[in-house]
Amino acid sequence: MAEVEFVADEHGGVTVMRDGHPQSHVDVDDPEHLVFEYVQHMAAVLDAVHPAPDPIGVTHVGGAGLTLPRWVHATRPGSPQIVLEPDETLTAAVREQLPLPRGHRIRVRPQLGRPGVEALKDASAHAVVVDAFDEGRVPADLQTVEFFGHVARVLRPDGVLVMNSPDEPGWRHLADVVAGARAAFGHDGSLALVAMRDVIKGRRYGNAVLVAAHRPLDVDEIRRQVGRWPFPSGVLGAAELARRTAGGRVLTDGEERPAPTAPDPGAWRVR
Repeated sequence: MAEVEFVADEHGGVTVMRDGHPQSHVDVDDPEHLVFEYVQHMAAVLDAVHPAPDPIGVTHVGGAGLTLPRWVHATRPGSPQIVLEPDETLTAAVREQLPLPRGHRIRVRPQLGRPGVEALKDASAHAVVVDAFDEGRVPADLQTVEFFGHVARVLRPDGVLVMNSPDEPGWRHLADVVAGARAAFGHDGSLALVAMRDVIKGRRYGNAVLVAAHRPLDVDEIRRQVGRWPFPSGVLGAAELARRTAGGRVLTDGEERPAPTAPDPGAWRVR
């Protein structure tokens, strides 16, 4: 059974820990207060593609502290949201220690991400947000072209995939993930990527938020929204992302592999 801890921190909220690893930062009193940089990047993409305050239907693959569902509710009240989180112990602890706001439409399903997405109706979501980890890695079955095909089916014509896909410098694994998304969504104009500048420059392991859609993305608007947040971050449009991930090989079911694990933070080196 997973060990869940809630640690008050200097940011004015609580860090949700699972087996000693930080999972989420939650500020119950201010759900628009996002601390993790990649969660800010995900929020920026949603703001660029589906501006507030109109409600949107969002499916979240991975729940933990339910940080982004809380943010969506705060910025777009009435939004129907599905959260696929298989760890029922974690969800129960989060509900008890960090109660969800009144009037929310957040429904947590105790399901793994892949079968949970496969069970969703066609064109049922404005956004699918993937932020799932198993033993420090993105699960392998969430990175294949077949998975991206299911996401493309579930998204509305104006929908968007927002996925945390961390990798090491060189992006060898990320290149394969991008290749699968490109194959499923059909054209390069539908892809973009957001990350901290030192991650984009290949100086360290880090989170990279992959964005995919049925329609060409407004990369300038994504950059504008990313620029509203404090972290020094960059956005790669379709052409630059294709150049940076050239040589990627589509991962398929049966040939999938998990993403690299994060290094010990104490051992990270900046190149």
